[in-house]
Amino acid sequence: MRSTRPSAVRGRGRRSVLAATGIAAALALTATACNDGEDSAAAKPAAASSQGSQSGAELPADIADKLKKHGIDPDKWESGAWKNWDKDDWLREAKDFVNPVIEGLWKPERMKSAEEPKKTIAAKDYASDQGVSDPEPAPVRAQAEKVPYHENAAPVGKVFFDSPEGSMVCSGTVVKDPRNPGRSNLVWTAGHCVHAGSAGGWYRNIAFVPSYNDQGKSANALRNATQTEIAPYGTYWADWASTSNEWIGQGAESGGAGAPYDFAVLHVKPEQGTKSLEETVGNALDVDFSAPSVQTVDSMGAWGYPAAPPFDGLLMNKCLDRPGRLSLSPEQPTMYRIGCTMTGGSSGGGWFRVRDGKTVLVSNTSIGPAANTWLAGPQLGQEAQQVFDMMSEKYGSR
Repeated sequence: MRSTRPSAVRGRGRRSVLAATGIAAALALTATACNDGEDSAAAKPAAASSQGSQSGAELPADIADKLKKHGIDPDKWESGAWKNWDKDDWLREAKDFVNPVIEGLWKPERMKSAEEPKKTIAAKDYASDQGVSDPEPAPVRAQAEKVPYHENAAPVGKVFFDSPEGSMVCSGTVVKDPRNPGRSNLVWTAGHCVHAGSAGGWYRNIAFVPSYNDQGKSANALRNATQTEIAPYGTYWADWASTSNEWIGQGAESGGAGAPYDFAVLHVKPEQGTKSLEETVGNALDVDFSAPSVQTVDSMGAWGYPAAPPFDGLLMNKCLDRPGRLSLSPEQPTMYRIGCTMTGGSSGGGWFRVRDGKTVLVSNTSIGPAANTWLAGPQLGQEAQQVFDMMSEKYGSR
C-alpha cells in the first residue's frame, strides 16, 4: 500500500520523541483494556473440532435462494464456481452480498499463503491538497505485539478473502454491538478488504480469524501447523458485509480514490457452534464516531498483521504516533495520518485511541506510500456510523 514520495521529517521530530514516551505509555493500556471491565477474560482456545465447517450441511435456504436469484447454482458454487470472476457474474451492489461457508476452505497453508492487497498511493494522488495536509510524518518503526495475543490485543485478528488475484489477507478488529451487549459478532475492517470498488464487486469467502497465530510462532515453527495453532479461537465467516456507497462507487486498487470512505463492517458467525465472537475472544472495542480533530488527540495506534516484506504476515504489530492530517482533495474529508513502517496486510487493522481512560477504535488502515513510512486512515463520522448502525440493527441479533 505505498507511494514513491520520500519521507519528510520537517515538523515531526517532536512526535517521535513523544511516541517514545508519554504517547506510547498511554496506548500501551490497549493491552490491559483488552482484559478490562465486564467482559474481561479472554476465552480458552477452541477445540480442534470447532475448526471444521458444517460438514455435510447444506447451504442455508436464504443463501441458496440468493445465489439462485442471481443465476448461480449453489452446489456448483461450493465446488468451485465462486472462482468465476467474469464481470457479469461478479455481484457488486450493496444488496447483493453473499458469502456461503465452504467446508475446509481456510486451512493453515491457505491462510499462510494469502497475499496482501496491492493498495498503493503515489505523491501525485495527494498533490492537490491546497496546503491542508500536515507535514509528512517521520517513520515510526512497527513493534511486535506481546504474546499471547489474546491477553494483549484480543479484539485484533486477520480477515481472509478471495479475489480475482487469488487468496488475500487484511486485518480487522472485533467491535462492540450496542444492540447486543457482550455478544457482538461485528468486525471492523477496510472497504478494500471486502469490495473491489468501482472496477469490481464483493470479494468472496470472507472470514475473520481472531488472535491469528496467538503464540507468535515463526514460519519455521508453523511449517506443519495445526488449525488450532493458527486459529485457536476459530474461524468466523461473514454472513453479511457493508461498506460505504462512496467506496463502492469510487474506490480503486491504487491511488486515493474513495480512501476517505474506505471502511467496512462484517457480521460474522462461527463455522460451528453458537457462541458469539465477543464471547469467544473475551473482548470488543467501542467505535468512536466523533471524528476528533488531530489537535485534540495526543496519540493514535495502528494494529495489524503486515504481510509484505520485510514482514511475513504471521505476527501482529503496532505503531504509535501523534496523528496529522492528510488531504487527498479539497472536496473530500481529510484522513488521519501517522508514521508507521507496517506494510500491506495491515490494511483494515484498527486504529485506537484512549478516550476517557478507555481504548476505542477511531479509524482503520487504508493507504500508505511505497516507502512504508506512514499510514493513513479515514475519519469515522456520519457515513461510517450509518453503515455501523445498519449492520447492528439489521443483522446484529442473528
